[in-house]
Amino acid sequence: MAVNIEIKARATDMAGQREVARELAGSVGQLLVQTDTFFNTPNGRLKLRELPDGAGELIYYERSDETGPAQSKYFLHPVDDIERAREMFTAALGVRGIVRKKRRLFQVGQTRIHIDEVRDLGGFIELEVVLRPGQLGADGVRIATELMGKLAIRGDDLISEAYIDLLEAAE
Repeated sequence: MAVNIEIKARATDMAGQREVARELAGSVGQLLVQTDTFFNTPNGRLKLRELPDGAGELIYYERSDETGPAQSKYFLHPVDDIERAREMFTAALGVRGIVRKKRRLFQVGQTRIHIDEVRDLGGFIELEVVLRPGQLGADGVRIATELMGKLAIRGDDLISEAYIDLLEAAE
């Protein structure tokens, strides 16, 4: 499993935070439109990510629901036939829910900064510090904390839940 250190927060100033991320990355970032279908699982979270060009990937991850920098372990697997994969996992596990978002992705060193507009939820910012083999989690926490300061992410902006959890709570 790959490992990263991540945070998720409500975006308090999306335009300003997007501008800081652009400056840190030295680019305008990449716009991604994503539909994530979450399936019922006994542990962790399993989602099928669908992109407008027909590409997709299956993502399984385990992360404790805590605010602040937290370790996430994950598997990614490319999917060629999205419809078939959705049918199979729906039949086997059942659908938990669907998250639709527009994401602006910025790469800053080993960190992915996501500025997300999530349908029915609003604006969020995520940091994913992708750990290198053998790199300590403490390094990732330090990097995430430094970027939180630069992006004006305060402790009370942090959330512990995944988007799917927030959507379920809102229903």
